[in-house]
Amino acid sequence: MSYFNHLYKTSPDELPHRARAVYMYLKDRTGKGTECWPAVNTIAADMNLSRSTVKRALHDLVQAELLEKEPRYRENGSNTSNRLVLKK
Repeated sequence: MSYFNHLYKTSPDELPHRARAVYMYLKDRTGKGTECWPAVNTIAADMNLSRSTVKRALHDLVQAELLEKEPRYRENGSNTSNRLVLKK
């Protein structure tokens, strides 16, 4: 099977389709590594989803332990895009 075997085996009750799609998008953005930094607005625009849907998908992935979110901050203390690390 493929890298996404664990996604294919989970039921929609465990992991909604929105989360699967966002996970695949993030996997594509990581390249050879396991981390990336896309903003919610970027993911939403690239996937033609609403910001709320992307946020729910990211939350689903964190709950399923497929993703780790680490907040990042600029030098002046304001927020910037989160560091997203794919776990599987």
